[in-house]
Amino acid sequence: MHQPIIDRSQFTESAALSVETITHVHHWCEGLFSFKITRPASFRFRSGEFVMIGLPGDNGKPLLRAYSVASPSYDEELEFLSIKVQDGPLTSRLQHIKVGDPIYLGKKPTGTLVTDALLPGKRLFMLSTGTGLAPFMSLVRDPEVYGMFEEVFVVHSVRNVTELAYRELLESRLEGDPLLEDEDRAKIIYVPTVTREPFRTQGRIQALIDDGRLFEQSKGPQRFVPDEDRVMLCGSMAMIKDHAADLEARGFEEGANNKPGQFVIERAFVG
Repeated sequence: MHQPIIDRSQFTESAALSVETITHVHHWCEGLFSFKITRPASFRFRSGEFVMIGLPGDNGKPLLRAYSVASPSYDEELEFLSIKVQDGPLTSRLQHIKVGDPIYLGKKPTGTLVTDALLPGKRLFMLSTGTGLAPFMSLVRDPEVYGMFEEVFVVHSVRNVTELAYRELLESRLEGDPLLEDEDRAKIIYVPTVTREPFRTQGRIQALIDDGRLFEQSKGPQRFVPDEDRVMLCGSMAMIKDHAADLEARGFEEGANNKPGQFVIERAFVG
């Protein structure tokens, strides 16, 4: 057994937090890793939501950050995708976790990157950069999504090819998924794009929208259509701001849990 990074005795359960256990860790590349933790029997969430996770801080109080759940809502474990920030208060320590280590989990998932915040449509475009892919990994494995849309795009933009987390799973159209039917998987259109080195698709997502490459695999219009298309955005603050402005200029209206619209962003991450 390895020596845990933090002794479990330093963790304190509360009305807002439970103490869970790391069950799996995968390092995708030098700056990106994912991990799974135990899931309390009472923990329920909607695909696309986020929750607080963390470790004890230096002052003894929990040091928490919001992380989107990457696992499907039916999974017995909870999965998260994280960058590694060497001087980050949390990720500088979180990146060294091992199987068996304890971790804090918030008890109240929430968020706006959910289908409840979207009006009915024909095509769903999930546009992400970096770890913004995480909530879409939950949504793309949700059978209900395929009952709502005819085509489901998973668009992931990164700087380097090694940062294309879950690439093999998405290229296989989630082969072996226990809940998706063949007709569900046939609706998946995976569009990975890389900005800093050679790859079959290169350039930022906006470039793919502007020159039409984003729509090449679609049976529908080769452009965004507000009456038919629904868009979810998750990534850097600058990416979300730019794409939201572009969508609004095209006639899209932002949705929320209490007022569904044609596109949604995660407000909690952009302030």
